[in-house]
Amino acid sequence: MFLKTVRADGQAEQVVLREMKARAEGVRGDIEQTVRAIMDDVKARGFDAVCEYAAQFDGRAPYVLEPSALDAAYAACDAKLIAALEKAAANIRDYHEQMLAKSWEWKRADGETLGQTVRGLARVGIYVPGGTAAYPSSVLMNAIPARVAGVGEIIMVTPPTENMSCEVLAAAKIAGVDTVIAVGGVQAVAALTYGAGPIPQVDKIVGPGNAFVAAAKKLAFGTVDIDMIAGPSEVLVIADQTANPVWVAADLLSQAEHDKLASAVLLTDSMELAQAVGAEMERQAKALPRFDIICESVQNYGCAIVFDDLKDACRVADLVAPEHLEVATENPRAWLPLLHNAGAIFLGQYAPEPLGDYMAGPCHVLPTSGTARFFSPLSTDTFLKKTSIIEYTRGALASCAQDIIALAQGEHLDAHANSIAVRFAEDK
Repeated sequence: MFLKTVRADGQAEQVVLREMKARAEGVRGDIEQTVRAIMDDVKARGFDAVCEYAAQFDGRAPYVLEPSALDAAYAACDAKLIAALEKAAANIRDYHEQMLAKSWEWKRADGETLGQTVRGLARVGIYVPGGTAAYPSSVLMNAIPARVAGVGEIIMVTPPTENMSCEVLAAAKIAGVDTVIAVGGVQAVAALTYGAGPIPQVDKIVGPGNAFVAAAKKLAFGTVDIDMIAGPSEVLVIADQTANPVWVAADLLSQAEHDKLASAVLLTDSMELAQAVGAEMERQAKALPRFDIICESVQNYGCAIVFDDLKDACRVADLVAPEHLEVATENPRAWLPLLHNAGAIFLGQYAPEPLGDYMAGPCHVLPTSGTARFFSPLSTDTFLKKTSIIEYTRGALASCAQDIIALAQGEHLDAHANSIAVRFAEDK
């Protein structure tokens, strides 16, 4: 059987939850030890250390790409791809402009003005994987929300390759990246964290990477901010008997092809649909070039769970808190009030997960491994910092002075109390 199918009984679904959680457990200790040593060395020796690690792992020293290299990459790309990237970029920009937080002020009472300033971060670093991977869509999804948020400078780092991806460089041009630096791996994250030679320190590092890059970002947090520690990709589909099994199968496979740790799970109230989807997945997978990866992913972390009631499926979906959640039912919006934990929710059979990956506009950088219980997708908020504004007149402060003094004395912080009292000493 290509896709194992179980009937929910209070135990079977718990096994699925445990398996999904286990596949995304923390970074291995040996990886973190290696990464920590590199991070510490770059912090101590700066650009010399970065160059040594780049020579070892990238095969050459870091270098800054000239703007003309991005122009040439843009010109070299297929015209249809450029058109698609431009359209996706416009959609991403439009969506994020709608959610952009603004500075505000509020006069709560006479003499009391409160507010908040909202500003983009000064400088952000975007990590873009290299090697056999080329994800121009991720460049757009990370850089455009930063640009909309008003980030002062966007630095993109990506491993140097003999033929750097023209698609990735074209996306950097479209998204408005200020500087592209050819350097990858832990040394790139370390350089962005501490600053090293021509690579400036940033305020925040975002973007996907392998286990070493993820560990480096984790260690960087605190010196700089990061977006999140992303785990393996996952999709969960809630479907009823009205769902098209061919389409559901295709959507599950679209995540299974990411890597062998990806998870694709179907929750349904129809055994007939579950079996049809499993058969269709097997048929479609045989024609896909990443068949071996798909097989390992589906066999280890794929499953169809059949419930008596889709309300129970929604309950399990909330426990999983998946990165991607599709609702392929007769009335998908009816289930939305029951679904609280997901990176992105796709409603209806014409909103497949790849629509969110590439074109709709919401960012495809989403919380994984159950962290959608408390994390949000990357957005303009990711690149903003907020500062409270407090302005009181003498009369307004006088109206609450004794309350502040009482609270400060209650915490045995007499200097706090005195800071208020001295302003009204002349009144006694």
